[in-house]
Amino acid sequence: MSRPAAHGRPRWFVAGDINGFFGLVVDNLSILGFIAMALVGLYGVPAEVVFTRMFPGTALGVLLGNLAYTWMARRLARRTGRDDVTAMPLGLDAPTSIGMALLVLGPAFVAFRADGLDAQAAGIATWQLGMASLVVMGVLKTALSFAGDWITRVLPRAALLGSIGGAALTLLGFLPLVELLRNPVVGLVTLGLLLYALVARGALPLRIPGVLFAFLVGTALYYGLGLAGLGLPGFALPEPVRLSPQLPLPGTGFIEGLRSTVPYLPLLLPFGLLMVVGGINVSESARAAGDDYRTRDVLLVEALSTLVAGVCGGVAQTTPYIGQPAYKQMGARSGYTLLTGLFVGIGGMLGLVAGLVQWLPLAVLAPIIVYVGIGITVQAFRATPEPHAPAVALAFLPSLAYLLAIKLGNPAWIAPERFAQLYADTGTHGLAELAALVTLGNGFIITAMLWATALVAMIEGRMRAAAGVLLLCAAFTLFGVIHSVDPRGGVYLPWALDGLRAVIAWQFAGAYAALAVLLGALSLQRPQPGRADPPS
Repeated sequence: MSRPAAHGRPRWFVAGDINGFFGLVVDNLSILGFIAMALVGLYGVPAEVVFTRMFPGTALGVLLGNLAYTWMARRLARRTGRDDVTAMPLGLDAPTSIGMALLVLGPAFVAFRADGLDAQAAGIATWQLGMASLVVMGVLKTALSFAGDWITRVLPRAALLGSIGGAALTLLGFLPLVELLRNPVVGLVTLGLLLYALVARGALPLRIPGVLFAFLVGTALYYGLGLAGLGLPGFALPEPVRLSPQLPLPGTGFIEGLRSTVPYLPLLLPFGLLMVVGGINVSESARAAGDDYRTRDVLLVEALSTLVAGVCGGVAQTTPYIGQPAYKQMGARSGYTLLTGLFVGIGGMLGLVAGLVQWLPLAVLAPIIVYVGIGITVQAFRATPEPHAPAVALAFLPSLAYLLAIKLGNPAWIAPERFAQLYADTGTHGLAELAALVTLGNGFIITAMLWATALVAMIEGRMRAAAGVLLLCAAFTLFGVIHSVDPRGGVYLPWALDGLRAVIAWQFAGAYAALAVLLGALSLQRPQPGRADPPS
């Protein structure tokens, strides 16, 4: 039973807001920690650039979004006279934030270094690229906020959730799993506690949030074993970067980075689109839990907070979290989003959040990301009609190719000259295996969405619609939007290609066109008597 708010004014804080605050803050810190680990630890981006330039603007987006959602919750509580309205939780989106680090910012930094820039200059250029990427996604999300329902009608849920589910399984599931197993005692214990608390829903002492409990135990294990000399060889306390307060003011750095975003548009545009669809799903989830937020308001808040963060130096987009009913069940109302926004936002500007992140061990952060990846993958199947499940599974495959391309493209494993040789060697029976692998992986999110859309149309017996999607695939292939023959995934004009790259592009495009023609011909058949109707 909902309770009326006293004198029409909902309370600012209740006991459940404390649990909600810890859960939401740990989620955001985990993502920030993984971004820092990937950029600084894996790619060598200067820590000063990450902590003092990227983090403050990113934290500003979290502050603005949570303040807006807090106000929306209190407005809804006053309008309905209820005191049990739970604010929409907002934070950094895990799949696209990690995707930005691993697929955009990190590779861009390496490319800038290869072009002759020193580490500091390459770091600044990477930061400007991140700002521009966020502005691009923010503008897209703002425009699509007014067309969210149309998007969900055009693209089947299998395409939307399957594409992000594949990325979650590979980039958020497998890659962090490998990292946590490099410190198995800490990593496996943390992952096991997360699965116990959040999947098996096991009881915890003092009703402490599951993420916080696993986080504290894992961190204590890491430093306790290390200081006792029982940890892995090479353990050392982190050397903190000197930090100073940084006010994220609007700047023009994103303008400098806009040109560099072009090769990454096949990733950035789907990232923005998926957040719009996710916002729609989150709004429906909150409505089912009893809090009727206007979908357009929810979408506009996340879009504008992303846009402002990008202009002010941020590199990771914000999104409403799917767990609003879970926060409601733990008793949180509107105070937890206010506390989270202030903690992350002000702490990010003062350098406190960056200081905390420097002490977060990767073996503790990685299991949290693995759990997020598992959850998103499971949701892709659960939220999709059962007859469309094969389309979800099909959408996973391009991301596997991208995962392998990431590993094989590591110059520490295969020298760039050897990589180019393997890419160009056509062998005796077709395209080189590495060339096929890289070409499949480039633009994998859009590829996954289109493949799943075409298969759903086939399952429903709409062969002409499937043929239309395949012709779109052929057109996108020629311009490198999907299946880019540029190993870095860049887009291009088809008449500018020559040699092997032209052969690959036209072979892939021709394959889609041939299949489209065949499906169009098959659609002319008369329905067979007694044949069951296609599933809906």
